[in-house]
Amino acid sequence: MKLDAHIVSRGCAQGEALVTSEPISFLGSVDPRTGVVVEKGHELEGKSVKGKVLVFPGGKGSTVGSYVIYQLKKNNAAPCAMINVKAEPIVAVGAIISGIPLVDRLEKDQVSNIKTGDNILVDALNGSVEIL
Repeated sequence: MKLDAHIVSRGCAQGEALVTSEPISFLGSVDPRTGVVVEKGHELEGKSVKGKVLVFPGGKGSTVGSYVIYQLKKNNAAPCAMINVKAEPIVAVGAIISGIPLVDRLEKDQVSNIKTGDNILVDALNGSVEIL
């Protein structure tokens, strides 16, 4: 299934989806050294974003979250790509400065069709997401 998407941060990546219906605050919620979600009670608590296509509604919290995304990338613990329902500036800036492909606003809000474990191709050069 191939879906049109809005490009936020250009690039192309393929990987296993890690999906949550909860927003993520990268500052304090994700360990920048390991990529493990450490926020108590978060749906992804204990799971690593490293190398995944991270699918989440959007970010929350401090603007320092952009730098945490950058730290994840520098520590080889970042997601390979991200998909948001609607990207906000913290996640958008983090993705752009880190070179992580990010798309949002999938056609017909089809983000709900992506499940953890799905093999996903994020083409943020042409504006599409494909569930392989």
